[in-house]
Amino acid sequence: FSPFEKMIYAVGGIRQENQSWKKYVMALLLSNVVMILLVYLIFRTQGYLPLNPSDIPNMEPRLAFNTAISFMTNTNLQHYSGESGLSYLSQMIAIVFMMFTAPATALAAAIAMIRGLSGKPLGNFFVDLIRSITRILLPIAFVTAFVFIALGVPQTLEPTAVAHTLQGAQQLIARGPMGSFLSIKELGNNGGGFMGVNSAHPFENPDAISNLLQILLMMLLGTSLPFTYGKMVGNAKQGRVLFVSMAMLFIVMLGTSFAAEQAGNPVLNAFGIQHNQGSMEGKEVRFGMAQSVLYSVVTTATETGAVNTMHDTLTPIGGMVTITNMMLNTVFGGVGAGFMNVLMYAMIGVFLSGLMVGRTPEFLGKKLEGKEMMLIAVTMLVTPFLILVPTAWALHSYPDTISNPGYHGLTQALYEYTSSTANNGSGFEGLGDNTPFWNITTGIAMYVGRFFSIVTLLAVAGSLAAKKPVPQTAGTFRTDTGMFAVVFLASILLVGALTFFPGLVLGPIAEQLTLKP
Repeated sequence: FSPFEKMIYAVGGIRQENQSWKKYVMALLLSNVVMILLVYLIFRTQGYLPLNPSDIPNMEPRLAFNTAISFMTNTNLQHYSGESGLSYLSQMIAIVFMMFTAPATALAAAIAMIRGLSGKPLGNFFVDLIRSITRILLPIAFVTAFVFIALGVPQTLEPTAVAHTLQGAQQLIARGPMGSFLSIKELGNNGGGFMGVNSAHPFENPDAISNLLQILLMMLLGTSLPFTYGKMVGNAKQGRVLFVSMAMLFIVMLGTSFAAEQAGNPVLNAFGIQHNQGSMEGKEVRFGMAQSVLYSVVTTATETGAVNTMHDTLTPIGGMVTITNMMLNTVFGGVGAGFMNVLMYAMIGVFLSGLMVGRTPEFLGKKLEGKEMMLIAVTMLVTPFLILVPTAWALHSYPDTISNPGYHGLTQALYEYTSSTANNGSGFEGLGDNTPFWNITTGIAMYVGRFFSIVTLLAVAGSLAAKKPVPQTAGTFRTDTGMFAVVFLASILLVGALTFFPGLVLGPIAEQLTLKP
């Protein structure tokens, strides 16, 4: 790929030199801001631009603000319906463009962080961004797009089809360049749908084979990063320990959700309604309960956000699993940004272990001291602030936008801000979310939730990279053992899960306990 990449470097005036963490962060932030402004202008003027056979009007300013930030932060939260809200040009030039550059940004940041932790220069953001696209995202997406098209996903620039039913009514059938859209949607852990109902639509997910391929694509990069980490730090076992730890969390989440959905709704069960297939409310008959549950756990564990079932209709415990995946943001965690959170929890585990034995904690041969832990502590505090404060605000001031009263309504609002902050993008549909309040507040949550942690964790990596390595002794807490895996999981559950436990108690847990015939 080097000859092609060198052409891009030459055209872009990119010098392949190592950057300090501050320059790396500045390049990342400024380039993303420029891309947000570019796509915002496309959304605002799409009504005047070509490739708009359905005459879709310009997007409203606050919705365009929300959508531009949503896709540039890898969130893909949609307060519009894809087939009626965006022209073909907007889908291809703006949305698909961001579906490549957003995960490439996160992947670049994660690789830079790993370099810093292992004592190497962080690299160059522009080089990392281009390599992420040319060497990983584009080749895989190019091939899988053809596979999706072969499975029946439309790929056309023809306008909406007009059909006449047997009753004589006229039916409008939306279509478009979906095959190329779908491949990067799943591979890049983007998740936004060309259609409003996302991968529950037969055009976006025709059959069980396409459903399986989507699941594999969502898992591909997130599950590979631990092994990349192990190779880059020179100790493959460290990567395997992190992978196994996350896999254990994933299995627990999947088993919990499957058991809840298989048991069904106790209120309906009391009426003697047959539920041998489990709870089928809101699920596609094409996929059934099992594939729907697997998809819902995978899409929230990998921070993708695509859906093949409506998460609002999951049982309270099934819905709680999806929220918990996003709150932890460490169960594989998607392309780049999620793995940075994994490394953050690994450092928290090392720090707590060091405190318990009275030693200065060390991570990859570098001392974790006050500066690094202060940055990590601030990072930990920002996430619950972005989730819990606006949730309370929405419940107090805008209850009319929440379709369900009581515990489920609280869960709806909690899910929306959790999904926004964790850059997932799925939703408990039922919210009246295309309003100035929801568009602006979730836009802010998505932007801060994305870039704040990237900045602080790259600062941690830069600080550790500048330190001299400490020789390993008999008292060093090794991070490639089963004991570290236990400490790592305990750190996630104690520090991460307990932060949000009161919100889960007031929402899905309370709803489950009050489901009585």
